Amino acid sequence: MSVEGKVVAITGASSGIGCATAKLLAKHGAFVVLGARNEEALAAITGEITAAGGKAAFLATDVRRRRDLEALVGLAVERGGKLDAIVNNAGIGPISRFDALRVEDWDAMIDVNLRGTLYGIAAALPVFTRQGSGHIINVISTAGIKILPTMGVYAATKNAVRTVTEALRQEAGPKLRVTEISPGMVATNFGDSITDQAVKEAIGKRLGNIAIPPDAVARGILFALEQPPEVDVGSIVIRPTAQD
Repeated sequence: MSVEGKVVAITGASSGIGCATAKLLAKHGAFVVLGARNEEALAAITGEITAAGGKAAFLATDVRRRRDLEALVGLAVERGGKLDAIVNNAGIGPISRFDALRVEDWDAMIDVNLRGTLYGIAAALPVFTRQGSGHIINVISTAGIKILPTMGVYAATKNAVRTVTEALRQEAGPKLRVTEISPGMVATNFGDSITDQAVKEAIGKRLGNIAIPPDAVARGILFALEQPPEVDVGSIVIRPTAQD
């Protein structure tokens, strides 16, 4: 099986895992529809994909707004004639200790990581129901598997998505596939959203020491997507070989 001819919407596609996934899927023949808040970056990535012979479109998308996810899915159906999969990848991680009381950061992680994923699911499910097929891929994190100090709220949002994903998988029936992807430390701009300077420096050091490239996660997403319809890859964990 392959992803050639599949139409895939991807959130958080302006950098990191989302960008790497869009490029890899397009290289393998998928039509990718990129969503993120950074419209300039989306335009550049889409231009790079099309210049290389791939098929891509983009739409400025804030996953905190349900209508933006509906518009992204609508664009995929309009341009591609269908929607084979949505990759709910958008996420932020302004992590800190609880006693730092960065409550605004907690709210932001809930809105983007959890609510944004739910909005993606809500936008895609009606299309998948009409088609009688579809694939929801939620990018989670190993932060929800091994809980560490400073990551309490971040891990909680990711484990909430893990719970949502498993419940959806059980509800899905014989035609809808549901996959969770849990990356470990990946060389992305994860640290950009961290407002606690000490934590930001510590994360930056860890990223420099052991982080794997976003392509590693993109290959996991490709693997899940290219399985035959009767095969549902429920969960993939992708960690650096080196652990600190």
